[in-house]
Amino acid sequence: MENQILKDKKPVNAPLIEKIEKSNTPFNCKPTPAFISASWTALFIGMVSYCVGLWNVDMWLNEKGYYFTILLFGLFSVVSVQKSVRDRLEGIPVTDIYYGISWFTTIASILLLIIGLWNADLELSEKGFYGMSFLLSLFAAVAVQKNTRDIKFLEQQTK
Repeated sequence: MENQILKDKKPVNAPLIEKIEKSNTPFNCKPTPAFISASWTALFIGMVSYCVGLWNVDMWLNEKGYYFTILLFGLFSVVSVQKSVRDRLEGIPVTDIYYGISWFTTIASILLLIIGLWNADLELSEKGFYGMSFLLSLFAAVAVQKNTRDIKFLEQQTK
């Protein structure tokens, strides 16, 4: 009887699943191992480079803490944006407030880094290094989160 109840109960993302099953979109394709490893590698390189740069730069410890906190804040924010966008796509309810806050914190983290680097007593090449490694980390975090969601989504479909 339990199996019948489970079969009759449609998942929250049922409209999306039906749409995908009817169409032949690439959304139902599993990410390739190459893309998964490239995403994780980019995240690792971006984060480690940023942190090694912070470790070796000649600045006060509180400044290093500021830049490290911005990295963590930015990573969490972009993962939250990706999750909100994906949840909405799959028909999972996401409040407009959470969606807006996710975007606001992502933009805020980028602006805080820009303002901090603008006022920092660093060489222009160092400022560029921090900006690029920060953006690489944010982009890679979105890609890793997307891969994770795609794999989980496809695993649920095969059950």
